[in-house]
Amino acid sequence: MAETGKNLYISNMSKAASAIQSYSLFGESTHLPDVLHCETIADRSVLHDWELAPHRHARLHQVLLVRAGGGRVSLDDATFTLGPGSLVNIPPGHVHAFRFKPGTEGWVTTFADELIADLCHRVGDVRRDLGRACVLTADKSMGLAVAQIWQEFSGHSKARALVLRGLSAVLLGWISRQMEVVMAIANTESMPPPESRLVQKFVDLIDQHFLEHWQVSDYAKALAVSPTHLSRLARAATGRSAIRMIEARIMREARRNLAYTNLSISTIAYSLGYTDPAYFTRVFKQDAGVSPKAFRAQLESAKHLDHSKR
Repeated sequence: MAETGKNLYISNMSKAASAIQSYSLFGESTHLPDVLHCETIADRSVLHDWELAPHRHARLHQVLLVRAGGGRVSLDDATFTLGPGSLVNIPPGHVHAFRFKPGTEGWVTTFADELIADLCHRVGDVRRDLGRACVLTADKSMGLAVAQIWQEFSGHSKARALVLRGLSAVLLGWISRQMEVVMAIANTESMPPPESRLVQKFVDLIDQHFLEHWQVSDYAKALAVSPTHLSRLARAATGRSAIRMIEARIMREARRNLAYTNLSISTIAYSLGYTDPAYFTRVFKQDAGVSPKAFRAQLESAKHLDHSKR
């Protein structure tokens, strides 16, 4: 895993960045080489003088826990002070920036969107809760879960992937539970705006209907807004248009099928609504940076590498 880990976080964040950048962990060109990624706050921050410029991750969910030290975090247009025990929940698409006190200790755990979708399938409104960028106070159990994720991620014990999935489910479940308590006592100003709630409804509808090949107009009709308005809200919230969000969900399903089934590439293409497998291959390569065949080969190579080190 040591060699694989070097490629899990592609970043060139700098204070001089003039625009919001998008970065990828695992990257967004290889996808899914591991269950998740976990590193210390210092691992990356010390390279940038403890300051990370505003950026976002299109397909990645991050949870940062401060164990000692602190600093400040900007989440979209709000800024929060961090101290020992602060936990930052950062859903995909949310702009964030950090300024840490030198020597700050803690961990950053990053989950691929595929894992979040799998863990949150048929578990109520947990994913809706996790879609809110916020700062929480971690209790002892949450801190222990993050520390266990770090320990398990850094090792090569038997059933490592299974244990990491279980610990991820526990941590994300506790975050959702605490977020519900915070929301229950929050005043009206701190509630997510109607636009944010509408985009979350859009995401939920995509999950329900993307295999039915709904168009933007179909989703807009279901949400009682115009396609133009829906796309504008989607871009403001995620950095992607409505059609790109739909395509991203289809590509996520394609990656899942390539990773976890033995279905042929043609079969996967047809199941996702592509009448021409060659066109599907071109679309997939634009999204992932490699062809479906090469993507599957990379996953197999990563599995063999991990197995050889156990």
